[in-house]
Amino acid sequence: MVSANGGEAAEGKPVVVKKYANRRLYNTATSSYVTLDDLARIIKSGADFVVYDAKTGEDITRSVLAQIILEAEQKGQSLLPLSFLRQLIGFYGDSMQFLVPGYLEQAMRAFAKNQEQMRKSFEETFKLFPFGPVEEMSKHNLALFEEALKMFAPFAREGTEVAEAAPQDKEAGRLERLQTQIDALKRQLADLEGKRKRG
Repeated sequence: MVSANGGEAAEGKPVVVKKYANRRLYNTATSSYVTLDDLARIIKSGADFVVYDAKTGEDITRSVLAQIILEAEQKGQSLLPLSFLRQLIGFYGDSMQFLVPGYLEQAMRAFAKNQEQMRKSFEETFKLFPFGPVEEMSKHNLALFEEALKMFAPFAREGTEVAEAAPQDKEAGRLERLQTQIDALKRQLADLEGKRKRG
């Protein structure tokens, strides 16, 4: 198993991290000091780790994982709703406390499984409809929309050319465009009438 920092642990075994009195974390797989962010990356890479107190040998993995979550929450990456945190605190010391860890573990496994299925569904969808053609369709639709706007607001897009043109040229241009639009509308009406009669 390869850690996020390039160190390797025995296959199927988590990376061993030691926490010293100065609060520094030492990754025994890479023989280097690491931060909580480094440990978070190890988890995100699909690997695992355990943390032992360097002096007592006590397994303190749970408190280090809680620190990683706390640090992420303080950075504004909030995943835990306030109501959930309050309910969780309420279960400490409660007679039903022993049921909570198993329930939360099952819920997170189910969520992770659903998340993976959603990811696969998105990937399959984008294989059927790749982004390139969708982008081309969007451009085409935008061009059609702009053309439609020109038909309904024929003088809105004249810009500086119209402003600089002589009054007679402007009038002649407007009449010509108006005639073109009237002809186009007549053709569309004729097509609709033909379709209605055939239908």
